[in-house]
Parts: sequence; structure tokens; C-alpha cells
Amino acid sequence: MTTLRQRKGSKGKEPSPAAELQSQQHNCCSEHHPEKILHGDWSWGAIIWTSVGWSVSVGLGLLCCIYVATLHENDLWFSNIKEVEREISFRTECGLYYSYYKQMLHAPSIQEALKEMIHDNLTESKRTINLLQRMNIYQEVFLSVLYRLLPIQSYLEPVYFYIYTVFSLQAVYVIALYLTAWLLSGSWLAGALTGVWYILNRVDTTRVEFTISLRENWSLPFLALQVAAITCYLRPQLTTLQQKVMVWLMYVTTFCFCLTWQFNQFILLVQALVIYTLDCGDFLTTTRVTTLYLVQVSSLLSVWLLQFCNSMILGSLVLSFIVAALFIRHCQPGVKTGSLVVRLGKVLLHSALVLLLTVTINYLAKKALQLQSDEHIFKFIKSKFALGSTRDFDASLYLCEEAFGLLPLDTLERLAGTLLLYPYILTLLLLCGMLVAAALQNLSRPNRGSTEERKGAREGQVAAFRPDVAYNLLHTLFYGLLAFSTMRMKYIWTGHMCAVAAYGVCGTELWTVLLSALRCNTKLLLRLVRYVVPVVMIGFLYYKFWPKLMEELSELREFYDPDTVELMTWISTKTPKQAVFAGSMQLLAGIKLCTGRVLTNHPHYEDKDLRERTRQVYQVYARRSPEEVYDILKAIGADYVVLENSICYERRHRRGCRLRDLLDLANGHIMDGPGEDDPDLVPATHPRFCDAIKTDAAAYNALFTRTFQNKTFHVYRLKKKRKKNTKGSSEPSVTQ
Repeated sequence: MTTLRQRKGSKGKEPSPAAELQSQQHNCCSEHHPEKILHGDWSWGAIIWTSVGWSVSVGLGLLCCIYVATLHENDLWFSNIKEVEREISFRTECGLYYSYYKQMLHAPSIQEALKEMIHDNLTESKRTINLLQRMNIYQEVFLSVLYRLLPIQSYLEPVYFYIYTVFSLQAVYVIALYLTAWLLSGSWLAGALTGVWYILNRVDTTRVEFTISLRENWSLPFLALQVAAITCYLRPQLTTLQQKVMVWLMYVTTFCFCLTWQFNQFILLVQALVIYTLDCGDFLTTTRVTTLYLVQVSSLLSVWLLQFCNSMILGSLVLSFIVAALFIRHCQPGVKTGSLVVRLGKVLLHSALVLLLTVTINYLAKKALQLQSDEHIFKFIKSKFALGSTRDFDASLYLCEEAFGLLPLDTLERLAGTLLLYPYILTLLLLCGMLVAAALQNLSRPNRGSTEERKGAREGQVAAFRPDVAYNLLHTLFYGLLAFSTMRMKYIWTGHMCAVAAYGVCGTELWTVLLSALRCNTKLLLRLVRYVVPVVMIGFLYYKFWPKLMEELSELREFYDPDTVELMTWISTKTPKQAVFAGSMQLLAGIKLCTGRVLTNHPHYEDKDLRERTRQVYQVYARRSPEEVYDILKAIGADYVVLENSICYERRHRRGCRLRDLLDLANGHIMDGPGEDDPDLVPATHPRFCDAIKTDAAAYNALFTRTFQNKTFHVYRLKKKRKKNTKGSSEPSVTQ
């Protein structure tokens, strides 16, 4: 088990609040935005102020990058440990992804490396798979090619080129959030506050320092850039050329996001629901809605082509939903006509038709494509909300992990401790009220006859509630609900949460309402509080948390996992290079990275046959006979099986969530230990394999030979069966 140990070493007549709010929103849209110079303001003040804003964004981005890189170094003493220890530190699926970067670099040429990726027979024994089709590893391919071409090999090791690239993306992430807050509020102080909050809430905004290769660490910076591009695209002052530039930026960032994460379709589905809601509330023009949808579709189809026509993309819910939404809207052009009640009824009917058509299209697409790669995700969703069986092995693997549970309340306590939660909630409540009021106003408007009248109505509606604000509000609401339902998804929400809270502090809406309630709402006072309050907050956060950050950065630890190092060293030196290893998904990813041996299964779970194979391999932790386990392992070509005490005798999870319990339930057996069992479960007829094999009983020794063991791991080699010499032989004959 990997552990970290301490290293040795004047007033006029006041306007009404609503009129004042609209006026301040308009001023906010043009006061100090990053694109101000693009609108022709080349004054020295504008140039200096904008330059300072951009400089602060880059500074905060670099600060975040250096911060996480230092934490990574201090936790592992990465610069001082051996290469095998560095590779072991890439835990679980991170090790699998990094192994392809390493494999690309070790290939004789780029052409040979690409050929190995397209025709891979090391990741799954007895199978040849196209890794570029199955997995999202183009980032590893791109980095390996770039490392080969750049003249940096003599002074920068491949592993540092890789991890520094990932840490640099954190700088991009912070800059993107900074720009979003700046665009929304009109003040780069909002961006500065966003960056500070992101860094101080590192525990809840990123986990990059210990899960470097995780796909979300590659993709979320591009999602943040896409949100910034959408925010800019929805602003009313853009020229036609600027709108086209924003559309291309949205496409490029969405494409990069989709290319780097296999769960892109589910994240884009939530975003498509945000766009659909804005369309139903009449906050966006038809052209903008269609453009946003088509950006998503074109990005997904581009990735589909690059991934050798991956059927999982064509069968995705988001594509089905977009096709349904566009088709139903084309067939129902009069949805936004009539009185308020009539229009609400039409919207409800419209939504029901879109939902029905989405389900139908998705069902037919999956049937036509024979797609089953993502069915485990829907099983997980059904089980999570008690809509299906909880005995399904794949669904239970997710349900029993804390990362896929509900968001813990201590997350909110930490966010409140950095003053992030309070302005966020106030901003959310105020904007939600304004959004509902604006939506009802939009739906209550009488029908306009001419195009000019409809355009005028649209401009009035924009002044009432800005589309860019409406998008970001629904974005944080929808992804917030996703985060509360599944803790792992909080990293999509918390970063954007920083930008929304900073917009609340530095924008006009919240302060206009508060100052109007106090009857002191003047432009001078409003501008004063918008600049003074964020500066005071940043000063307070610096005073409170800077010493803690310095203390955190002064803690020096060291990577320490001697048992795993011993196992990897033994495999590398004592087993054939083409040997096939079976075991847990997490361990096998490390074995592939450290030793290059062939695997039976691995953590990239988006394939039905692989999921079934993994369940079969895991029978080594179930109550099965040695003959059954031997036949299973031989059928998938295994030469060695690695058993882990931490799984066989697991105590981390409660009863019913231990891996051995999940296997017992799937096999219909009563679980270990005291507790209630379902009445249809029966006692197993065999002892638990991973424990019984250590007794060296004859039935086990006839089929398996122990070749390595330490405190954590036991490795057994499968013997070769020999033809039976006598018909009455009860034990299989084997050869050494």
C-alpha cells in the first residue's frame, strides 16, 4: 500500500431600483471588459487598465501552476525517487494513460508508435484493440510526438514534460475562470477574486496534484475556456466578425474538451439542457440557440472521426437530444405565441415531445449500432436513484465508492471558510428571482408583427436580463445539482462557482438591491463598493490563509511503497516479457506502466466485454473452486495472477460494499460477517479462493504455483494442464 512519510530533511434624485439596475448592467457591459480595446477605445487609461487585468490573470494562473507542482514535489519527493517509484505514483487509471505516453516514446519511430496504438495487443490479452478508438489518449500521443520533435531531451526528462504540461493547464483553467468573471462583472477584480478562491479551495476545485493523468485534468480547462467563449459570444456589443471568432473559439475548445475525456457526452448533455432552458425562457435568439447546438454537434462528430467512428459518440444522449430539440422546434414554430398561460402550456408540450423523441432516437441509434459500451453508467444511475436492481456488479462498484456518492456537507463548510459560499448563495438567490421574473415577462409579451418590432423587443429583453448572465446562472445551477448528486462531479462545479460568486461581489445586481434597500443607491457609491469590497476580501483572505499556504508548502514528505516496488522489480526481472497478468484493475494499470507486461483487464471501463472479463477475473476474490478459477484465468490467457491482501481481507468499506461482498451477491452467496442477508442467498460450497490458496492444499497446488509473496501481494503462476493418463483420475494432471 502506498503511503507518504515525513521526509528526513453628492446626491441627486434617486432612480427606481429596476431602472438603476438596468442602467448599471449596461455600464457594466462596457466599462472595463477585456475586449474594451476591440470596441475602439484606445485611450491610455483603457490600455493600461486592461493590460493590468491581463497581467494579473497570467500571474494568478502561474501561481496556481507553481502551487500544485510544488505540492506534488513535496508530497512525493518526486525529483529524488527512483523511476519505478515515480511510475507507481501514477495511481490506478492514471498509470494506464501514462503508459501509452511512455510506450509512444519507446517506439523506434512515430509511425511505429502510432501503429502500436492502432493495433494494440498488450492492453487486453487475446485481443487486438484500437486504443485511439477505445480511449481518449490523443493528449498522450500529441505530447509524445511533441517531445520527440522539440530539442529538450537533453535537459528535461519525459515524465517532467508530461506533468508540467498538465500543471500548466491549471494556469489555463484559472485564466479562463478569471476571464468569465471579468466578462460578467466588468471588473478584473472579479477575476482576481476568482483566482484567489480557486487556489484557496484547492481541495474542492482540483485534485491534479495526485491524479495527474486523470482525463478531467486535461478536459476541464478546455471546458472553462468554452464557457468563457460562450459568455463573450452572448454579449450584445459584439460585431459580426467578433461573433464569428467566438463561434470558432467555442468549437475549438469544445472539440478539445470532447477529445480528452470519455464522459464528454454527459457533460455536454447538461450544457445542452441549459441552452434548451434559455430557449424556452426566450432569453436567446433562434440563431444563437442553433449555433450553440451546432457547435456541440460539430465538435462531437469531429471527435467521432478522430476516434475511428467510435459508436459510443453517435449513440450518445446529447446528440439524440439536440436532434430532437431542433426537429421539434422546426415542426412547432408557434411555441412562443399567445398569452402567458398558453405559452407555458406550449412549452410543457414542446418539452414532452422533445423528451419522447430523444428517448426514441437514442433507443433506435443504440439498437442500430449495437451499442452497449455505456450501459453501466445508466445502470449506475438507475441503482443510485433506486430505479433498478442494486445487485448489478458494475453498478455496485460505482455505488460503493465515496466519489460517486452524494456531496458531503463538509465540502460546504470548507467553501464557507474561505468566504466563497456566502456571496455565491446570495448571488444565486437574487439572480434566480430575476431570471424567473424575466422569463415570465418574456413569455407574457404580446406577439410582435414585424421583424423590426421583434428585434426591438429582443433588445429590451436583453437590457432586462443579460443572456450571458442567464447562461452562467443556469450553468452553475445545473452543474451544482450534478455535483450534489455525485461528489466526483464537484470539480466541474466548484471552479465556475468561484467565478459566479466573484461576479456577485463585483457586479451590479447584488449591490443595487442592497443599496436600494438602504436608500443610498448612487452611481458613485455603487462603483465604490464594487471596488472596495473585493479588495478588502482579497486582503482578508491573504491575511488569513497565506500563513497556512506557506505551512502547507513547507511540509516535506516522501513516496514510500516498498511492497509495490518489490513486486514491480520482480515482475520486470523474473517473468517473460510476453507474460500475461491477471488481477485488480488498479494494480494491473501499474504493472503495464512499470513492466510493460500484457494485461487481462484494466480500469478503462467503457467496454461491455471488458467489464464482463473484469468480473470473471475478480472471481479470485469470490467463493469459487480452484478448477473454476483456473479455467476462467486460462480462458483469457493469464499466465500469472496477483492477489492483494488489501482486497481479500478488505475493511475499508462497510459490509455489502467490499469487493468480495459484491462478488458474493452477484454469485448468489451469503456475505461474510454478521449482518442480514437477502432470503434468496445461499451458503457457498467452496471457501474464498484468495484465502484458501494460501493453505497450499493439494487441489490448489495442482493448478497454481506461488512464485512471489510479500506482506501485500501474492503472485501465482498457472500450471499447464496435461492430458489425463487414466480415465478415473479425479485430479487434473499438470506439468510444471
